[in-house]
Amino acid sequence: MAYQSLIQEYFQMPVVTRAYTTACVITTTAVQLDLISPFQLYFNPTLILKHYHFWRLITTFLYFGTFGFNFFFNMVFTYRYCKMLEEGSFRGRTADFIVMFIFGGICMICCAFFTNLLFLGQAFTIMLVYVWARRNPYLRMNFFGLLNFQAPFLPWVLLIFSVLLGNTVIVDFLGMGVGHLYYFLEDIFPSQEGGFRILKTPTFLKTLFDNQSSDTDYNPLPEDRPGGFNWGEAEPAVQRPNQN
Repeated sequence: MAYQSLIQEYFQMPVVTRAYTTACVITTTAVQLDLISPFQLYFNPTLILKHYHFWRLITTFLYFGTFGFNFFFNMVFTYRYCKMLEEGSFRGRTADFIVMFIFGGICMICCAFFTNLLFLGQAFTIMLVYVWARRNPYLRMNFFGLLNFQAPFLPWVLLIFSVLLGNTVIVDFLGMGVGHLYYFLEDIFPSQEGGFRILKTPTFLKTLFDNQSSDTDYNPLPEDRPGGFNWGEAEPAVQRPNQN
């Protein structure tokens, strides 16, 4: 019964969230089983440009290290905030969400050519968290039951936590930088005088992913109520202004 419930829950996940988290888990599992090596996955400009290892442009976002606290922590945040974005501000706009993935990936790859970062999955997670946090500016958060703050500060709290774990700050700054760039291009610049939407979603993506009829009776969970673990959990008593 529990197995069937787990399978049902899995297939109820939004398509992009399900595809990305599944790819991350499969990749890490394959490494754990010695089916592949991390040396076949990491970002290496020389191997990409001279030996045409183009798969590294994708696998660098899929490997979060061996099974352990760091992997579990990153996957929880990846799943949670990816799902909340897809079911919240990107509901009915799967194609636009895919464009966000592509935009973020390209920006991080370009930056990676000038840094020594080998894996970009954690930076990608921070980007998702950053965009969600900026779109929920009035939400109060609770981190590990110790800190209370508003949602836009969540990426900075994660940066401090990452430093305490001994990780480099470059990863978090890269994620926040790309996240802010996307947020500016999508949420700020178009509303400015003379502004316009720069990121255009190709028609074929909309045809493939957004051509499904919408259920008008569907009432998704509010985007600003993560639930579950209290790592960056919203305080339910506080809501955004003008929200019923």
